[in-house]
Amino acid sequence: MNKLTSLIPLLASAALLMFGNGLQGTLIAWRASSEGFPPWLIGLITASYYLGFALGCFHITHLLRQIGHIRAFSAMAAISTATIILAGLVVDPWLWTILRLISGYCLAVLFAVIESWLNSKVDNAIRARTLSVYRYVDLAANTSAQYFLPWFGGTSFILFGISAIALSLSLTPISLADKSSPSPPDHVNFDMRYLWLTSPLAAVGCFAVGMTNTVYRSLGPVYCLELGFDTTVTAWFLAASIISGVVLQYPFGHYSDRKDRRTVIMVATAGGMLASMLLFFFAGNSIFLNIAGVFLLGAFSMPLYSMCSAHANDRAGPGEFATITAALLFYWAAGAVIGPWLAASIMGWFGPKSMFAFTAATQAIFLAYTLTRKLQRPG
Repeated sequence: MNKLTSLIPLLASAALLMFGNGLQGTLIAWRASSEGFPPWLIGLITASYYLGFALGCFHITHLLRQIGHIRAFSAMAAISTATIILAGLVVDPWLWTILRLISGYCLAVLFAVIESWLNSKVDNAIRARTLSVYRYVDLAANTSAQYFLPWFGGTSFILFGISAIALSLSLTPISLADKSSPSPPDHVNFDMRYLWLTSPLAAVGCFAVGMTNTVYRSLGPVYCLELGFDTTVTAWFLAASIISGVVLQYPFGHYSDRKDRRTVIMVATAGGMLASMLLFFFAGNSIFLNIAGVFLLGAFSMPLYSMCSAHANDRAGPGEFATITAALLFYWAAGAVIGPWLAASIMGWFGPKSMFAFTAATQAIFLAYTLTRKLQRPG
């Protein structure tokens, strides 16, 4: 708890950042669907954010070494605020694609600052639990953001303005924090291969998480609209997938700090796969089964990134946390670029339920890979 107390300003900035980012992600998907944009175009707008995120990963270590963590955070938060204001002023799918690309680039740097800072302040004995607390902040901020859609509606500028306010206020806590920011990364150049050599499981895991978790969170509004659900049910559907991450986030982190992390990762992946199959085969148009199914899916799949990140950072030395974080975010973003676009295309061909067939298949492949790694390398 003493270590967490010193991280309160950082976690406060993370909460505001995640609230603003979570709100604009849901808002743009809902607004695009209500404007009549086809699913493939909504998938393109969504994928452009993650493409920008992946591109931002290439420059994270360079920025942090050149100007430091706090200045990099301030610059990217300001640019991201400007993009969401412009998106609210001009409703155009191609402009939104460009703006989401820029926003993704900025958010890659912002998340890297927060996560490398967190990992530099804790040791392996409490790493996964600390990252679980960070995920609690993420989940709480994103959950609260979902309810603003039915409260204010998605057709006015109000929600774009609220998102911009939250993003700009995220500058305040981290700017007023003490000066104990992490040391600059040792590796100036972005190095995907370094993470692969350190932990191939973490690389594949983050890619798989990007492929699956971003699908039902970014395309959830489209899924709900195609099933005929209103904004209130859509908000509950999206919130259920986020709130549920609280249920098993800390227990999984607790056990992975004491056991072979790969065993816990396998349990979480198997649970997510079964939840996806429930949604695909049995949920139908039932509001209760859809919300219950996505609740279970989020409970098992949301903790996976934290555990994969902890698994990789267990092997990091001083000055290497930013390098590993940048690579982890890149693998996640690469999966997030492919996942929503591919899932949106599949939904256009086979209907909304096929989204969960896609997530189940991806989780099954990752489960098989994790078992293979467990047999090849000691924990």
